[in-house]
Amino acid sequence: MTRIPVPVGTFARPSRGPQLTFVMTAVAVLALGACGSKKADAGGERAKSAVTAGGQSDAAFTEMLDHAAQSCPPSAPPEAPPTEPAETLPGSVEADVEPIAPTAGPEVELNARDWCASARHEERIAQALWNLKGPTPAKVRTILHDLGYVDDRIHDLRQTGASTRFFLDLRDKGGRLCLEGSAAGERTVIDPCVAPATGPFTPGGPKGDQEGR
Repeated sequence: MTRIPVPVGTFARPSRGPQLTFVMTAVAVLALGACGSKKADAGGERAKSAVTAGGQSDAAFTEMLDHAAQSCPPSAPPEAPPTEPAETLPGSVEADVEPIAPTAGPEVELNARDWCASARHEERIAQALWNLKGPTPAKVRTILHDLGYVDDRIHDLRQTGASTRFFLDLRDKGGRLCLEGSAAGERTVIDPCVAPATGPFTPGGPKGDQEGR
C-alpha cells in the first residue's frame, strides 16, 4: 500500500472563538444581573428611607403634642370655678354674686387636658405668626411645619383678604381639641374649638361646636 505523505500544517486547529464568545456572554449576563440587583436594592432602600421619614414625622408630631400637655391635668372634665366667695380687698364692695359655671363653648366640651394644652398651642402659634408680613397660605403652612404641625392636621388653609385662615386638628388620646386660626400679623387670632370625638375632621363649624357636622 502506498502511503501518501500529508504536508505538515494541513490539519486546522479547532477554533476557540465560539467558546470564548460563550464565556464572555455569560460574564456579561452575570454582570448585568448584579447591576440590576444593586439598583433594585438601592430603590428599596430609598423607599424604606421615605417610609421611615414619614414615620418619624408622625412620631415627632405626637411628641410635640405630649410636650404641650406634659404638665396638664389628666383627661377629665373641666372643673367648675370655685363657689366660695373670693377674699374681699380693703375698700371694695362685696358683691353678692356667685360665679356661674359655663354652659356652652369649648370650656364645657373640652376636657381639662385639652383646655390646658390649648393655651400652649395658641401661644406658640400666635408668637410665630405675629411678625409675619404678607401672611399667604404658603408662608403660614411653612411656619406651622416649622412648629411641628403636619399636613394631615392642617385644614382649610385659605386666604381671606389680608389674612389667612386655617384649622388644626389636635385630637389626641381621646380628646376633641382643635384650633381655628387667622394669621394677620399683629391682629393674629388663635381660638380653641371642639372637633367630633371620632370620625373625620370637618373644618368650618361654629366655634366650640363642630359636633354633628
